[in-house]
Amino acid sequence: MKIEEVKSTAKVQRISAHSHVKALGLDENGAAIRAASGFVGQEAAREAAGIVVEMIRSKKLAGRAVLFAGPPGTGKTAIALAISAELGSKVPFCPMVGSEVYSSEVKKTEVLMENFRRAIGLRIKETKEVYEGEVIELTPVETEAPSAGYGKTISHVIIGLKTVKGSKQLKLDPSIYENLQKEKVEIGDVIYIEANSGSVKRQGRSDSYATEFDLEAEEYVPLPKGDVHKKREVVNDVSLHDLDTANSRPQGGQDILSLMGQLMKPKKLEITEKLRVEINTVVNKYIEQGTAELIPGVLFIDEVHMLDIECFTFLHRALESSIAPIVIFSTNRGRCIVRGTDDIYAPHGIPLDLLDRLLVIRTMPYSRAEMEQIIALRANTENLALDDEALKLIADIGYNATLRYALQLLTPAALISKVGGHSSISKDDVSEVNGLFLDAKSSGKILSKNAEKFLA
Repeated sequence: MKIEEVKSTAKVQRISAHSHVKALGLDENGAAIRAASGFVGQEAAREAAGIVVEMIRSKKLAGRAVLFAGPPGTGKTAIALAISAELGSKVPFCPMVGSEVYSSEVKKTEVLMENFRRAIGLRIKETKEVYEGEVIELTPVETEAPSAGYGKTISHVIIGLKTVKGSKQLKLDPSIYENLQKEKVEIGDVIYIEANSGSVKRQGRSDSYATEFDLEAEEYVPLPKGDVHKKREVVNDVSLHDLDTANSRPQGGQDILSLMGQLMKPKKLEITEKLRVEINTVVNKYIEQGTAELIPGVLFIDEVHMLDIECFTFLHRALESSIAPIVIFSTNRGRCIVRGTDDIYAPHGIPLDLLDRLLVIRTMPYSRAEMEQIIALRANTENLALDDEALKLIADIGYNATLRYALQLLTPAALISKVGGHSSISKDDVSEVNGLFLDAKSSGKILSKNAEKFLA
């Protein structure tokens, strides 16, 4: 008989390049802790990012932009992702790369505007009349079908709802009975029914049934308080791009020609400026009435030097809009030509008039000791055991080559260690892997020495 131990039923998540980054790693005073929340070093950049987070939370940075500038592998993207983690899931965070704007389907400025609108959230608060409570009775009432035959149809449904304060019996339309069936509502479930639309939402099983033996992982909720019939505030979070796309698609008929016409349309649709202006007008009206709240999110544009002069000109107008998100740029370029021009050189490949609008945050190269800490942290994230000598050797390789190359050596070194039957990665494993692969600097030296053997 074979017996296996089940360790966990939790879903195994893939480990990505920034899985170890959890937050900015600041204390209560906003000062950077040297090694915290997956970060090592870059104290000045993290403290500056902490100030940016506070300005975003206080809604004082909308329509402004920040630039992370530094050499490759110094944590620019990691800090941007940490800003997103600090803000939480309620604040929209839209990441993109500069090269995404070059599409054969839509214009460059349309791609930028779409991402701008994705990064702006709208929290809509609605007060709805609902019937809420624990289901104590559920009886569909049948009647003879109006057409000839022996069939029967549901004429109405009787449902009893109970709260802490009392109970009420309701007579509902047969269409609501269909919604009850879709939600798989049974006696003992806690539900609420919207009075206007008739939609049904099952919240869970009443906690009075929590002692039952249940094979399924059931969510138990307490018995609702107050009356069965009450007014409930419902909050919906959408982005402005969601509103744009919802209103840009015309609803065709249900015939074959209409369906075929919709299939033949291109995948991406350009949304007209007129439609966006109309949506902005409606959004502003809701905000003035107090039924909606605008949440400026974050648009993160990595490799911003890939944008051309047309995109930079468009960004001027977009940033000055009354409805604009916080924009975070990132680049690893020094002084270079502005894309789309022949003779304009500028720092980071960004025109000076736009660069003048930005708060620039610098990221500095890591020291050897910081690299050692980062490699140890990354090995722990990937559940890899490293000897002290192996850790020092990988840190030396990273300091002489790049940190990214050193981190890439961890997984192949672990495979060689496993083949060799070692319990942890040794110095010899790292040396063997380093001999099998080349970093960018070593490869460049070989190319320069043997230039005549390669095609130009």
